[in-house]
Amino acid sequence: MNCQTQELKNRQIIDFLSEDRYRFLRHAGLLLGLFVLFYYSDFSDQFTGIYKYYRLACIYFVFIVMFYVNMYVLVPLYFFKAKYLLYLALVVLLVLTGLAFTAQLLKSIEPHRIHWSPENHHQTKNYYEGAMITVPIIMLTTTIKLLQRWIRDNDRITALNELTLHMELNELKNQINPHFLFNMLNNVKALIRTDPEKASIVIIKLSEFLRYQLYENNEKKTALTSEINFISNFLNLEKIRRDNFSFQIDDQSAESFFRSVFIPPNLFTTFVENAVKHSVDISGKEAYIHLKIVILEDKLHFICRNSTSGDTGITDEKYSGLGLINIKRRLELLYQQDYILDLKSTDTEYSVHLIIPV
Repeated sequence: MNCQTQELKNRQIIDFLSEDRYRFLRHAGLLLGLFVLFYYSDFSDQFTGIYKYYRLACIYFVFIVMFYVNMYVLVPLYFFKAKYLLYLALVVLLVLTGLAFTAQLLKSIEPHRIHWSPENHHQTKNYYEGAMITVPIIMLTTTIKLLQRWIRDNDRITALNELTLHMELNELKNQINPHFLFNMLNNVKALIRTDPEKASIVIIKLSEFLRYQLYENNEKKTALTSEINFISNFLNLEKIRRDNFSFQIDDQSAESFFRSVFIPPNLFTTFVENAVKHSVDISGKEAYIHLKIVILEDKLHFICRNSTSGDTGITDEKYSGLGLINIKRRLELLYQQDYILDLKSTDTEYSVHLIIPV
């Protein structure tokens, strides 16, 4: 919660510095800060009465002009175009011009300065000291413009990365789904020849698959219960098609908190599809698939175990087809390094253990 609050505050600060809707407030803050700086500076006490405020107004006006000339002329035309030496020379020229103009404006009130004497009037070192103080103040506006540009460029890069990520995820998902539906249609084709009554049941079930694919699969997130129902329907279809096949799904779907969990659609489909494909035993023995889905300490554990034929033990290379390669890439894009995928194979069983945050 504290991290989220801090991130929200940081985002608000970044928005205030970069977004156009806060432009008026930014300029008002800059002008007010500059006024307070000059009003409470030491040189404001060098005059008394109306001359004090006349001097403050002159210096304040000249500094405002230099600030905005730097921000909207020098920085965009020279600094952002990598003409750094020319930019620095023009900043110094701007400061010296501003100081000279200020000196002309204040020339008439110099005799009213406290402790004024002709000997220390218009000395060259006054310009040097003034330039050494003024240049860093003017460069503050350069820092602001540079920060604004960095924020906007960073936001643009982030948006581009998100768009690229979204496109790649869609491409991977589109590679997985047609493969899954292709297998289902082959199942229907086989059942039509051997058992038309079962085929009609499969077609009804298949309509539920298509409904899920069309309406829920296009969302970024889908309810975990919907994903479990989808897998359950798929395994039921497989059980209708095959005689020596059983499956078991152990989940917490009856728990209220379990129903509020959302995951990317078809996240488990490839694992289940591969389990169905490789659970076939050519010797005629009963094949099985056991699924377990639990949530422990804000982590979702998906465990899939399927039987394998002892004569055709599944190796990692045999098991890792196009679908599994795509799902691994999809997991990397969705969770970066914040997931665990453990694949184990023996002569009689293959298991998948996937852990993702929820």
